[in-house]
Amino acid sequence: MLQLLENKEVVFLSDFCKALDGVSESTVRRDLKTLEQEGQIILLRGGGACLKQGSYEMPVNSKGIKNVSEKEQIARYAAGLVKDGESIYLDSGSTLYRMLPHLKGKDINVITTNALVFTDMQDLKMKCFIIGGEINFSTGSIVGAMTIRELSGMYFDKAFLGANGVSERAGISTHTMSEAEKKRVVKENSTETYVLADSSKIGKNAMCKIFELGEVPVICDKESEILINSGNYIIAK
Repeated sequence: MLQLLENKEVVFLSDFCKALDGVSESTVRRDLKTLEQEGQIILLRGGGACLKQGSYEMPVNSKGIKNVSEKEQIARYAAGLVKDGESIYLDSGSTLYRMLPHLKGKDINVITTNALVFTDMQDLKMKCFIIGGEINFSTGSIVGAMTIRELSGMYFDKAFLGANGVSERAGISTHTMSEAEKKRVVKENSTETYVLADSSKIGKNAMCKIFELGEVPVICDKESEILINSGNYIIAK
């Protein structure tokens, strides 16, 4: 449903029912109401809906069902950059979370502010360290002054960061100052830093700039003019 709304400014109830073959109208209405309560969409008179614009951070459970194949492609490639013996930082975000299965069997240290990893650390060879702080239960991200203090004293061979937008106007951006500050601290303490962003993020602006465009390499699923102009990107294959 969210993908339909991303591709069209306004989508009507009949359009949802047609696209979601086999899903009843009552189910579509209920799911639209849930998305409205989450703050992701605006319901319009006449049975239409549109995406809510602005600096709102989409809940991670909804993020996880969007652009699945693209995120998987990026996560697999990023995990392939990690070598045994390294200490890496894993940021919050649905694409970063998808790296975990591809890191299985690697003898590494993972330091993370992604609260979701608790559910998927069984049978993994790696050691995992969860940084303390305030949990944003909507996004699964750990942030705050405590988080910054702990990260400031840690150093990483590689860091993998998430972002909400990549554009020539706003650079690499995210929705909150706390997320932006956290990512900047991690970059300063990392030998190599990568931003993971699927193609739906390209051309989008979030409220807070993290880095200038081109300052760190962006791993994406497809090439675009914005990435070409940045001069610093990797297409996951």
